[in-house]
Amino acid sequence: MLPVAGRPFIEHQLDRLRVAGVAHVILATSFRGDVFAAYAGQGAGGELDVDCVTEVEPLGTGGGIRNVVEQLRGGPDDPVVVLNGDVLSDHDISKQLAEHQRVDAAVTLHLTVVDDARAFGCVPTAPDGRVEAFVEKSPEPPTNQINAGCYVFRRSVIDAIPSGRPVSVERETFPGLLADGARLQGYVERSYWLDIGTPAAYVAANRDLALRTGPAMIAADARVVPDATITGGSVIGAGVTVASGAVINGSVVLDGASIGEGARVTSSAVGRFVRIGPDTVLHGAVIGDGARIGARNELREGLRVWPDVQLPDAAVRFSTDV
Repeated sequence: MLPVAGRPFIEHQLDRLRVAGVAHVILATSFRGDVFAAYAGQGAGGELDVDCVTEVEPLGTGGGIRNVVEQLRGGPDDPVVVLNGDVLSDHDISKQLAEHQRVDAAVTLHLTVVDDARAFGCVPTAPDGRVEAFVEKSPEPPTNQINAGCYVFRRSVIDAIPSGRPVSVERETFPGLLADGARLQGYVERSYWLDIGTPAAYVAANRDLALRTGPAMIAADARVVPDATITGGSVIGAGVTVASGAVINGSVVLDGASIGEGARVTSSAVGRFVRIGPDTVLHGAVIGDGARIGARNELREGLRVWPDVQLPDAAVRFSTDV
């Protein structure tokens, strides 16, 4: 639900599903499920019919999919698209669906290609795209194809996932299907792909989308002094104020925040209603909602300031989290 390029991240995914012809979406949630339920209840997605199902206990990737089965529509052979909730991707879901139907697969996985696959589980495929194995992280991966977190399931495969207990699709469902001789297909596409599950990746996602439209995205009601500099794909939210001489580069500044005179904000995320004092430097920092950072502080390299913290002038330089 965090804003990415000025919109809740989930809306970017809903747009992609709509373009692919999906009409009904189920949000399978756990932590803060009430937030998603309220979002769905407000008619999220416009043309889409959006429901929400919340897990009482964590059920894993497969168990979470099985948990929504009563809300699914259609017959046992119909396709069901499943997206990880923290992946920003440009891949063509319509082509993935077409590949799934062309080979009549049990599951078709979007696979992306990375330069270094050692940090990922790998998915080798045969020349015809058939998945051959699921290989855990390895210092010598057999392929640079990795699971990109978008699947097309045959509905009956979801029905067969055990209910009422945690299940991993990566470690249980998919290997089990392979062992049973089912057709698992890899759809490989080298499009933009980013897991936004870390603060640095969240900032990168905003930057990458903003740069598609210009040097920065600035809300219409933001107040930016003419001699301030905002560039590098920065995203400036509603009601933000940026004072004289401030420089914001490749950063996210959320609604209602203010950046003081001469402050420098680079590769950082600044939360809602934060106050950044004059001549303070942020580089790779994350500032929680409502925090107050005094003048002449220097916060770098992944430092996090928790919400509502009040930091006096010149109190921190290259510190640990506060």
